[in-house]
Amino acid sequence: MPKTIAYIRASTDKQDLNNQKLEIFEYARKNQIEVNDFIQITISSRRTSKDRRIDEMVSALNGADTLIVTELSRLGRSTAEIIGLVNELVKKSVRVIAIKQNLDIKQQDMNSKIITALFSLFAELERDLISLRTKEALASKKLQGVQLGKPKGTIQKSKFDKDVLKIKELLSMGLSVRKIATFLGYSNHIGLNEYINKRAIRNMNEIKK
Repeated sequence: MPKTIAYIRASTDKQDLNNQKLEIFEYARKNQIEVNDFIQITISSRRTSKDRRIDEMVSALNGADTLIVTELSRLGRSTAEIIGLVNELVKKSVRVIAIKQNLDIKQQDMNSKIITALFSLFAELERDLISLRTKEALASKKLQGVQLGKPKGTIQKSKFDKDVLKIKELLSMGLSVRKIATFLGYSNHIGLNEYINKRAIRNMNEIKK
């Protein structure tokens, strides 16, 4: 049985969620659509799609289902992300309704096919523009003499850092890296060995002896 899901999201204002819900109910009433479920969340658009419950929404929608949002901007943090999501849903034969933009996109509808084709074009254009802006910004910094990237020799944070004192102690006792990894609950002794070598922890212990 086809179902209709409404997705509503606000950054912080819960009143905004209520306003979106009322707007969707009013639209559904006028267009004789029954909303079966709401997926709602108060969270910034900068968070991941999982945090924003987008992944959950996509999984819940199948062919012949309908998604309603008050406006497309609720679905993502960039034009490319939103268009990619809409195209993904339309390919699954999900009907997408965006009230503010007056969009009603269905896979079988010719107008919808034109819209999704334009969406794909706009998404590609935005990706190209972002890439171009990034390259221009990097080139400008280079001309200004700004050193790009991390300084040579920078040591990255590691999951082993929290156990570094224990690692040093066990090395000083003569335990092998494999045994130390097992003792500390790490499945990958190779990664631990690289960590020890990069930080010269073994050499430090040998010097102390």
